Amino acid sequence: MELFKTDEVLFMIVVDGTEQVLGRLGSKVAKELLKGESVVLINADKILISGSPKNVADKYIIRRSIVTKERPGLKPRYPRVPDMLVKRLIRGMLPYRSARGREAHKRLKVYMSAPDHVKGVQPIKYPEAEGKNLKKYITIMELCKRLGYNG
Repeated sequence: MELFKTDEVLFMIVVDGTEQVLGRLGSKVAKELLKGESVVLINADKILISGSPKNVADKYIIRRSIVTKERPGLKPRYPRVPDMLVKRLIRGMLPYRSARGREAHKRLKVYMSAPDHVKGVQPIKYPEAEGKNLKKYITIMELCKRLGYNG
């Protein structure tokens, strides 16, 4: 694993999300976060979601439109911005309602491209999360554009 030193945190793991399957990548990142590591996930807009693009997009459109009659303001929030959506989906893989899960989620940084403080660092890729042989998939950027993202 590639570690580097920054001002605010002593060590971070830099993970490249290009052509990685979201579920497998997210579970690996969640395990690293629960171990106490800080993780920087770059190229979040190039992460793949397996399945038919129409079915995946419909699922997230329905998920964004859920409103209860009792408390319509307390619906689950799913953002349209790719890096924020990935961070929210990884939050679902953490025990977020406990203090340990919230602290782990705070150690996750997600970017659509590599920021300046990680430019010289070689990011890691998880071989288990490779999505090279997928026949049906949609990228996070395509999904966000179907949800209404204009970036």
